[in-house]
Amino acid sequence: MNRNDVTEMIVEAKIAKGLKWADVAARLGLSKEWVTAGCLGQMTFDAAQAATLGEIFGLPQQAVALLQQVPYKGSLPTSVPTDPLIYRFHELISVYGTTLKALIHEEFGDGIMSAIDFRMDLQREPDAKGDRVQIVMSGKFLPYKTY
Repeated sequence: MNRNDVTEMIVEAKIAKGLKWADVAARLGLSKEWVTAGCLGQMTFDAAQAATLGEIFGLPQQAVALLQQVPYKGSLPTSVPTDPLIYRFHELISVYGTTLKALIHEEFGDGIMSAIDFRMDLQREPDAKGDRVQIVMSGKFLPYKTY
């Protein structure tokens, strides 16, 4: 068994039990965004969190242990995603990436936005012309240092 097998087990159990990621996150007391990323193989759970996930999804002990291992991050199978929704994020960065970079550097200086010290919130935004997806990302600014 490997971490990808655990992800498949989680997704299968989620579907079979009719769960929503927000429900799973509520049981852990964490954000739906972080818990979803973890359940899909991108984050490390501590022992208590992994045990709770084991209960929720009916996972064997080996799977619970694997949830506590640092995963190989980055789950896309190709450098340019082929899934239409994920491709739109690729397109968004292709179009607005240089704008985001310029504005962050102008506001903060030379550095990066951390994806480690990071928060994200995804919400449905009702709109008469069709609901919108609202994503708020907040990452700590890490300046490059001189030495």
